[in-house]
This record gives sequence, structure tokens and C-alpha cells, in this order.
Amino acid sequence: MKDIKYVLAYLVPLSAVFSLAFQGYWAWTTVVLVFGIVPILEIIAPQSKENCAPERTDYRSNIRFFDWLLYVNVLFLYGIVGWYLYALAYGSGGTWEWVGRTLSTGIVVGTCGINVAHELGHRNSVLDQNLAKIMLLPALYQHFFVEHNRGHHKNVATDLDPASARKGDYVYAFWWRSVWGGWCSAWALERERLEKKGDSIWQWDNAMVRFSTYQIVWLAGVYAVFGLKGLAGALAAALVGILLLETVNYLEHYGLRRLRLPSGHYEPVTPLHSWNSNHEVGRILLYELTRHSDHHYKSTRKYQVLRHVDVSPQLPFGYPTSVLISLIPPLWFAIMHKHLTQYS
Repeated sequence: MKDIKYVLAYLVPLSAVFSLAFQGYWAWTTVVLVFGIVPILEIIAPQSKENCAPERTDYRSNIRFFDWLLYVNVLFLYGIVGWYLYALAYGSGGTWEWVGRTLSTGIVVGTCGINVAHELGHRNSVLDQNLAKIMLLPALYQHFFVEHNRGHHKNVATDLDPASARKGDYVYAFWWRSVWGGWCSAWALERERLEKKGDSIWQWDNAMVRFSTYQIVWLAGVYAVFGLKGLAGALAAALVGILLLETVNYLEHYGLRRLRLPSGHYEPVTPLHSWNSNHEVGRILLYELTRHSDHHYKSTRKYQVLRHVDVSPQLPFGYPTSVLISLIPPLWFAIMHKHLTQYS
């Protein structure tokens, strides 16, 4: 019965339903939940280092309940984004309300969309991988499927990876480097793959050509149905989702670096190269994304069996709280650099 706890992840999209259905301060429901209530709960609630017993890992990995919990997010994602665009184009409300609704919808794009797509994109199932690409579409971030799997996981915790923050990086500068660098890296990875086959990069087999086309078609469709307001809303919600993802990227590997060996290669990725959090509430809402060291050790390991690793660096706060702190660089540096000395 304790596995039912992951249903609580649906509180994020359900809170967005409230933000769209009601007037006034309700527009900010998701923002208040994720960055107000959750951080408080993570301070109060105990952390848990409990792992699935090794002999039960295979069995637990194959329980379909955990997969369906992810799949339902496709309905939440497109339902909420569609409702938001319709309400923006044809509804009423003040500027303050629409800022709240845009942030709430963007958080859904980042959590139900990009975060769940991240989990599904690492799996070998064609269905899961296609769902991942579909869920990245409202974020206009389908290149993440290429760059994250084939770039980030190879180059993590090195200067070759735009998504691994260096010590002293300001999160605002990191956003630009990671977004632009990740997009360029995805094109480079596809170009390298096709050139090895002797093929031109300007063809449908290039995932970046396909993704760029899908995203243009998506935006064109939004404009055709919801007009200029809808298009602006789609871009704004996507931007919120992207920046939420990139802020999480920032804190996941902040200041951690793999050693370069005399051979010129980097040491293998170990649990020392990702920051983790065992704060229970954030773990549930993000489908165990916070157990990030084990994810990098074995990226195909499903979220319900990701493990706590004793030697992995531990964030002093949960992910939602850490996101807020990172937006105040002097405070972030003051807290994190003390912890970083153990792992430098």
C-alpha cells in the first residue's frame, strides 16, 4: 500500500486545474504548492534512506502500476496546456491572474512534461520513448531526448557538458549556456551519427530535423486555433518549464567534477558526481529524480527502484527549496560551497 504514495505526484497537475478553474489568488495555486507548501513540508517531514531489497528489484521494476502512473501525465499535460491556451485566448482575467496561471501551467510543463519524459526517455520500450518525445513537445524541448541521453550522460560533471554547473556559476548565466549548449550539442550528435553513415544531415532521419518540424507545426497549430494570445501563452509556458528544468540541472551537479586521467579521458561516473536529496515529499512529486547518483550509475533503472547511495553528495534541502535558494546566488554559494569542500 505504501506505493500508492506516488499518486500524490498528481497534486501538481490538480493544483493547476484549480489555478485555471477559479479566479483571483487561485491562479497561483501551483506556485504556492510547489514553492511554498512543499518546502515547508520537506523541512518538517523526515528524510528516508530506505532502498528496495536487491532480491525484489526485478519484480518491483516490472509492476505496471508504476508505469501507468507516468502515462496518465500525458492526459494531464495536454489537458492543462489546452485549457490554459483556450482560457488565455477566449477568457477573462487580470494581468496578475494570468501571470499566476502561466507560471502554474509552466510548472506542469516542467514536471508532468519534461520530468516524466526524462524518465520514459531512458527506457528501451519504443512506446515509452515515443511518449517521452510527445511530452517534450509543449516545452519545445524535444532536442533534450538526444542531448540528455547521448550527451549529458556521457559528459556529466565535466566542462564538456553544458548541463553540469561549475563552482561559482550564477544560475542565470547557466540557463543560457545549458539551453544553447544543449541545443547545439544535439545537432552535433545527430550530425556525427549521420556522417558516420555517409548521410547528409538534411534529411528526415535526423532527429533534430524532425523535432524542429514538429515544434514549428505545434506552434503554428496553436496560433491557428488560439491566435496571437495563445501563441504567446504557449511560448511563455514553455519557457517556464525550460527554466525549471535547467535550474534543476544546475543544482544536480553543481561544482562536482570528474578527474581527468593521464590518458586524457575522464574517470568513470560515480555516485560522487551528482547531488541527491532524500526529502520524501520532493522525491514523490518528482518520481525519485532526486536520487540522481543512482540514475547516472544506471540510467535505465526505473524510478521506483532508484537507490540511496551513502557516499553520494546530499543537498541540505529538497529540490524545490534548492531551486528557490539557487535564484539568490550569494545565498546559494554561502550554503553550497561549505558542503562542496567535502567533494572537491
